[in-house]
Amino acid sequence: MKLLRPLFLVMYYGMLKFLPATNNRYLNFIKVIRSYIAGKLFAKTGKNINVEKGADFGFGNNIEIGNNSGLGVNCKVRGPLKIGDNVMMGPEVRIMTNSHNFDRTDIPMLAQGHRVRGVEIGNDVWIGARVIILPGVTVGDGVIIGAGSVVTKNIDSYAVVGGAPAKIIKFRK
Repeated sequence: MKLLRPLFLVMYYGMLKFLPATNNRYLNFIKVIRSYIAGKLFAKTGKNINVEKGADFGFGNNIEIGNNSGLGVNCKVRGPLKIGDNVMMGPEVRIMTNSHNFDRTDIPMLAQGHRVRGVEIGNDVWIGARVIILPGVTVGDGVIIGAGSVVTKNIDSYAVVGGAPAKIIKFRK
Protein backbone atom coordinates (compact mmCIF):
# COMPACT_ATOMS: atom_id res chain seq x y z
CA MET A 1 0.00 0.00 0.00
CA LYS A 2 2.82 2.41 0.85
CA LEU A 3 4.26 1.92 -2.63
CA LEU A 4 0.90 2.73 -4.23
CA ARG A 5 0.39 5.94 -2.24
CA PRO A 6 2.31 8.20 -4.69
CA LEU A 7 0.34 6.68 -7.57
CA PHE A 8 -2.98 7.32 -5.80
CA LEU A 9 -1.94 10.92 -5.08
CA VAL A 10 -1.07 11.49 -8.75
CA MET A 11 -4.33 9.88 -9.87
CA TYR A 12 -6.42 11.96 -7.49
CA TYR A 13 -4.75 15.38 -7.89
CA GLY A 14 -3.87 14.85 -11.55
CA MET A 15 -7.30 13.83 -12.77
CA LEU A 16 -10.01 12.62 -10.37
CA LYS A 17 -10.21 15.86 -8.38
CA PHE A 18 -11.28 17.69 -11.54
CA LEU A 19 -13.86 15.28 -12.94
CA PRO A 20 -17.43 16.59 -12.77
CA ALA A 21 -19.68 16.32 -9.74
CA THR A 22 -22.82 14.75 -11.04
CA ASN A 23 -25.98 13.06 -9.88
CA ASN A 24 -26.45 11.52 -13.32
CA ARG A 25 -26.86 7.78 -12.75
CA TYR A 26 -24.83 7.01 -15.89
CA LEU A 27 -21.85 9.04 -14.67
CA ASN A 28 -22.07 8.02 -11.00
CA PHE A 29 -19.00 5.81 -11.49
CA ILE A 30 -16.85 8.99 -11.49
CA LYS A 31 -17.91 9.75 -7.91
CA VAL A 32 -17.35 6.14 -6.90
CA ILE A 33 -13.81 6.04 -8.33
CA ARG A 34 -12.89 9.44 -6.86
CA SER A 35 -14.11 8.39 -3.41
CA TYR A 36 -12.37 5.01 -3.63
CA ILE A 37 -8.96 6.47 -4.53
CA ALA A 38 -9.26 9.29 -1.98
CA GLY A 39 -10.24 6.72 0.65
CA LYS A 40 -6.99 4.87 0.01
CA LEU A 41 -5.11 8.05 1.01
CA PHE A 42 -6.93 8.60 4.31
CA ALA A 43 -5.72 7.14 7.61
CA LYS A 44 -9.09 5.49 8.22
CA THR A 45 -12.32 5.30 6.23
CA GLY A 46 -15.79 4.01 6.87
CA LYS A 47 -18.18 2.57 4.35
CA ASN A 48 -19.85 4.59 1.63
CA ILE A 49 -17.75 7.76 1.85
CA ASN A 50 -18.23 10.51 -0.71
CA VAL A 51 -15.51 12.84 -1.99
CA GLU A 52 -16.89 15.55 -4.25
CA LYS A 53 -15.23 17.36 -7.15
CA GLY A 54 -12.39 19.68 -6.17
CA ALA A 55 -11.97 18.38 -2.61
CA ASP A 56 -8.44 19.15 -1.38
CA PHE A 57 -7.24 17.15 1.61
CA GLY A 58 -3.45 17.42 1.27
CA PHE A 59 -1.83 14.00 1.58
CA GLY A 60 -4.82 12.70 3.56
CA ASN A 61 -2.69 10.63 5.91
CA ASN A 62 -4.01 12.33 9.10
CA ILE A 63 -7.67 12.23 8.11
CA GLU A 64 -10.28 9.78 9.38
CA ILE A 65 -13.76 9.78 7.86
CA GLY A 66 -16.70 7.70 9.06
CA ASN A 67 -19.51 5.78 7.39
CA ASN A 68 -21.77 7.67 4.97
CA SER A 69 -19.77 10.89 5.35
CA GLY A 70 -18.35 13.14 2.68
CA LEU A 71 -16.12 16.01 1.70
CA GLY A 72 -17.99 18.76 -0.14
CA VAL A 73 -17.35 20.32 -3.54
CA ASN A 74 -14.16 22.43 -3.53
CA CYS A 75 -13.60 21.95 0.20
CA LYS A 76 -10.13 22.28 1.70
CA VAL A 77 -9.40 20.25 4.81
CA ARG A 78 -6.24 19.24 6.61
CA GLY A 79 -5.38 16.71 9.29
CA PRO A 80 -5.31 15.78 11.99
CA LEU A 81 -9.03 15.58 11.32
CA LYS A 82 -11.64 13.07 12.53
CA ILE A 83 -15.02 13.12 10.82
CA GLY A 84 -17.75 10.93 12.32
CA ASP A 85 -20.55 8.99 10.65
CA ASN A 86 -23.28 10.59 8.52
CA VAL A 87 -21.59 13.97 8.15
CA MET A 88 -22.77 16.23 5.31
CA MET A 89 -20.43 18.96 4.11
CA GLY A 90 -21.48 21.78 1.83
CA PRO A 91 -19.34 23.33 -0.88
CA GLU A 92 -16.19 25.36 -0.19
CA VAL A 93 -15.86 24.37 3.48
CA ARG A 94 -12.46 25.08 5.06
CA ILE A 95 -11.20 23.06 8.03
CA MET A 96 -7.90 24.35 9.31
CA THR A 97 -5.58 22.59 11.74
CA ASN A 98 -2.48 24.82 11.50
CA SER A 99 -2.00 28.29 12.93
CA HIS A 100 0.91 30.62 13.55
CA ASN A 101 2.38 31.15 16.99
CA PHE A 102 2.09 34.77 18.09
CA ASP A 103 2.91 34.73 21.83
CA ARG A 104 6.10 36.74 21.58
CA THR A 105 6.21 40.37 20.52
CA ASP A 106 9.98 40.69 20.27
CA ILE A 107 10.20 38.64 17.07
CA PRO A 108 7.94 38.64 13.98
CA MET A 109 5.05 36.18 13.99
CA LEU A 110 6.42 34.72 10.79
CA ALA A 111 9.57 33.62 12.66
CA GLN A 112 7.70 32.04 15.60
CA GLY A 113 6.70 28.87 13.81
CA HIS A 114 3.31 27.25 13.83
CA ARG A 115 1.27 24.80 15.85
CA VAL A 116 -1.02 22.00 14.77
CA ARG A 117 -4.27 21.31 16.60
CA GLY A 118 -6.64 18.67 15.32
CA VAL A 119 -10.33 19.07 14.60
CA GLU A 120 -13.00 16.51 15.53
CA ILE A 121 -16.47 16.39 14.02
CA GLY A 122 -19.10 14.16 15.63
CA ASN A 123 -21.79 12.01 14.05
CA ASP A 124 -24.84 13.27 12.12
CA VAL A 125 -23.45 16.76 11.50
CA TRP A 126 -24.47 19.15 8.72
CA ILE A 127 -21.82 21.71 7.77
CA GLY A 128 -23.22 24.42 5.50
CA ALA A 129 -21.58 26.03 2.49
CA ARG A 130 -18.43 28.12 3.01
CA VAL A 131 -18.10 27.30 6.71
CA ILE A 132 -14.64 27.83 8.23
CA ILE A 133 -13.63 25.67 11.18
CA LEU A 134 -10.50 26.80 13.01
CA PRO A 135 -7.80 24.62 14.64
CA GLY A 136 -8.53 22.72 17.83
CA VAL A 137 -12.34 22.79 17.52
CA THR A 138 -14.57 19.86 18.47
CA VAL A 139 -18.03 19.72 16.90
CA GLY A 140 -20.51 17.56 18.84
CA ASP A 141 -23.03 15.05 17.49
CA GLY A 142 -26.13 16.27 15.66
CA VAL A 143 -24.83 19.80 15.09
CA ILE A 144 -25.96 22.06 12.25
CA ILE A 145 -23.54 24.82 11.21
CA GLY A 146 -25.14 27.55 9.08
CA ALA A 147 -23.62 28.61 5.78
CA GLY A 148 -20.80 31.14 5.99
CA SER A 149 -20.15 30.57 9.70
CA VAL A 150 -16.72 30.83 11.28
CA VAL A 151 -16.36 28.25 14.04
CA THR A 152 -13.79 29.38 16.59
CA LYS A 153 -14.88 27.36 19.65
CA ASN A 154 -16.19 23.89 20.47
CA ILE A 155 -19.87 23.27 19.70
CA ASP A 156 -22.06 21.23 22.05
CA SER A 157 -24.07 18.33 20.65
CA TYR A 158 -27.36 19.14 18.89
CA ALA A 159 -26.65 22.86 18.68
CA VAL A 160 -27.62 24.92 15.65
CA VAL A 161 -25.01 27.63 15.16
CA GLY A 162 -24.42 30.46 12.72
CA GLY A 163 -22.49 33.66 12.20
CA ALA A 164 -18.94 34.93 12.39
CA PRO A 165 -17.92 33.97 14.96
CA ALA A 166 -20.48 31.18 15.18
CA LYS A 167 -23.00 31.52 18.03
CA ILE A 168 -25.67 29.14 19.26
CA ILE A 169 -29.05 29.89 17.67
CA LYS A 170 -30.95 27.03 19.31
CA PHE A 171 -30.67 23.37 20.26
CA ARG A 172 -32.31 20.59 18.28
CA LYS A 173 -33.22 18.69 21.46
